[in-house]
Amino acid sequence: MSHEIKGINEECGVFGVWNHKDASQMTYYGLHSLQHRGQEGAGIVSLENNRLHGHRGLGLLHEVFANPDLLTQLKGHSAIGHVRYGTSGEGDIINIQPFLFRFYNAEIALAHNGNLINAKTLRKELEEDGAIFHSNSDTEILMHLIRRSNKDTFIDKLSEALNIVKGGFAYLLLTDDAMYATLDPNAFRPLSVGRLSNGAYVVSSETCALDTIGAKFVRDVEPGEIIEISDNGLKSYRYTDETMYSICSMEYIYFARPDSNIKGINVHSARKRMGKTLAKEHPVEADMVIGVPNSSLSAASGYAEASSIPYEMGLVKNQYVARTFIQPTQELREEGVRLKLSAVRGVVEGKRVILVDDSIVRGTTSKRIVRLLKEAGAKEVHVRISSPPLAYPCFYGIDIQTKEELIAANYSTDKMREIIEADSLEFLTEEGLINSIGLKLDAPYNGLCMAYFNGDYPTPLYDYEYRENKED
Repeated sequence: MSHEIKGINEECGVFGVWNHKDASQMTYYGLHSLQHRGQEGAGIVSLENNRLHGHRGLGLLHEVFANPDLLTQLKGHSAIGHVRYGTSGEGDIINIQPFLFRFYNAEIALAHNGNLINAKTLRKELEEDGAIFHSNSDTEILMHLIRRSNKDTFIDKLSEALNIVKGGFAYLLLTDDAMYATLDPNAFRPLSVGRLSNGAYVVSSETCALDTIGAKFVRDVEPGEIIEISDNGLKSYRYTDETMYSICSMEYIYFARPDSNIKGINVHSARKRMGKTLAKEHPVEADMVIGVPNSSLSAASGYAEASSIPYEMGLVKNQYVARTFIQPTQELREEGVRLKLSAVRGVVEGKRVILVDDSIVRGTTSKRIVRLLKEAGAKEVHVRISSPPLAYPCFYGIDIQTKEELIAANYSTDKMREIIEADSLEFLTEEGLINSIGLKLDAPYNGLCMAYFNGDYPTPLYDYEYRENKED
């Protein structure tokens, strides 16, 4: 289901360019392709003559840079940018990134995608030791650790800091002489390197942004790796060898754009395979298959193809309504469903409909969509979900951190079917999901994080351990 009408949101998108005469403009284009990863705020920091210049603001990218002069003023050959949906820190401009730090001997910009699971402990320790924080985002912690390091080089300082922070993180840093990209030891979040025809390097949360600006994919950033990009080219460093792939399965299911590739797997193709597998696992007699725009359309087409049931456009998304998930209450978000989606009466009336969606979080939105279809005359609505039931919280960068928020954590499938008023409800199995995505990495679940579905977290939970134990 689309981000705008469902209460599950990924944190951010990062993008950077090194050694391009229009670096800020290229970063703007890249961030535009990553806008689906965050609509709360955006910012860009550029490097010109060894000085960093930045602008950030609340809202969508085009709103933050509505005045063309703001982008023009960010001169220089290199830049990094960020689009934010916050899982840590309030929705205030002080938490909008990239953060720009000016020290007596250095200037550093920092952008972060993910969530630190030991942030509370680290912040308490740092504050007790005299640190002063300017935001309430966990991102700032890394910079305090870097500045407190006694190591000689910036790479060594960064490496030391990265071994202290825990959780899911993709960091992008810009200094007066280099750009740095780094991933957590599990590679929860995607991060890729590309190159433009003029030799400029690009770093992006998703490969779709590389395509937008005409950059050729070079490689993925590996878990536990720091990539340094400077006028001397690209260098790779390892800050830890204790790594294990646990790529967020929700990236394939829901977050990433369908034209992105993650670890060599095309997102659209993976979603289509999920739909095909779902059709084999849970067939049902019906007249048509429809998908919930936009992230479920690939899976719906796969279900239709495998079941030989016609694929129809039974729901239409209004592209020009304000993003309802930003509304402050769940009730308002739910009311926004009618503004966002319309059922096509001429298509669904009198028909048995298979409704394919990528996930169910709280169930309230699913209930409203089923009602939309039945009010439009659908005879039956059979809901098929192209992922297993979301029954466990995520602590690595998704804003669901309690079981109370998850309908599947509290009810059986049959009870959920009752609640959403569907004629039937079935989910893709864990095995079906893993096989459909098709990663073949030497790691548990073929390199995927499946914790949302089975509670098997690939790392200790640190600050969240007590909360989870208490809930259990």
